[in-house]
Amino acid sequence: MTTAIITLEQALALRDKGALLIDARSPAEFAETTIPGAVNVPLFDDLERAEVGTLYKEAGKKVALKRGMELVAPKIPALIAMVEAASGERRGPVLVFCWRGGMRSRALTTFLELAGITARQIEGGHKAFRALVRDFFERGEWGRLLVLRGLTGVGKTRLLLRLQQEGYPVIDLEGLAHHRGSAFGYLGLPAQPSQKAFEARLWDALRRVPAAGYALAEGESRHIGRLILPQRVHQALQVETSLWIEASLDYRVAVVLDDYPACEELQEAFLRPLQLIRPRLGGEAHDRLVGHLQAGRWAELARELMVLYYDPLYDHTCPDNRIDIAIEPEGEGLVRLKAAIARLLAAPPGALLSPPAAG
Repeated sequence: MTTAIITLEQALALRDKGALLIDARSPAEFAETTIPGAVNVPLFDDLERAEVGTLYKEAGKKVALKRGMELVAPKIPALIAMVEAASGERRGPVLVFCWRGGMRSRALTTFLELAGITARQIEGGHKAFRALVRDFFERGEWGRLLVLRGLTGVGKTRLLLRLQQEGYPVIDLEGLAHHRGSAFGYLGLPAQPSQKAFEARLWDALRRVPAAGYALAEGESRHIGRLILPQRVHQALQVETSLWIEASLDYRVAVVLDDYPACEELQEAFLRPLQLIRPRLGGEAHDRLVGHLQAGRWAELARELMVLYYDPLYDHTCPDNRIDIAIEPEGEGLVRLKAAIARLLAAPPGALLSPPAAG
């Protein structure tokens, strides 16, 4: 039986129309990175993959293939059932890949076809996808990135999500990275993805921004937690006139407290980042903040962190070429923000719109 093979480009086009992608690699490979939206149906678990790989190196291909068949044969009904459950009401072929488009995806595609499920093997596998992602960040094109900036607590992420709900195109870089981009930015969030997984998610978001279009994003440094923005993406964030969000300290404290819900549960977790920034704070200020933390004085802690640490650290990020937007009260501030976005879109990319407009 000849396995039906399609190119990666064909597979991604079908994926965009709702086709199901099946990653036949081991759970550890899948956990590190995959094609966004793929479901893991592993032929081998991590130990089995290591065993077959060792046999291939030490005893040769024939011995490894035989052992692989011994391991997979009892699983075939369960593998088919997993694909059927993941498929649901989807139409079109199931698209299967492994690392290089080799034996694992070929075998699973064959099993599915024999079970009456239309399936295609993706040529080149995940290795081809990684090459596509790297090429995209080196030479790909996307539209304008209009960037929200402002001091800690002005609510840039919540504004982006609010605009997204109203139909504005948004790329939530911190959401993709599972990190708020600060010393405390990981608290209360899921573990950060691997660099490869982050790049795959970012590729999936940026490729949807047509060259003649735009998306809104938050200004970031190259590093978001332990993840690194591709250089051309970071450069693209520096091109446009910035949308500089302004808010009072009281407003910013309220936003920060809202961003870190169930603070008592994070009490111990705050100690380590506080210790890491002690050299910048000084011993006396650090000890006072630890006192606020231990006493549950969250508003005082947030206020002093902004005054003593965040504002001095990030005040220099206020660019000369910007539109100032007073975000309070939030309803009126959102109207001003939308007007500023319209103003940017009416101007050529990177146009100097100074002096800054008053909020």
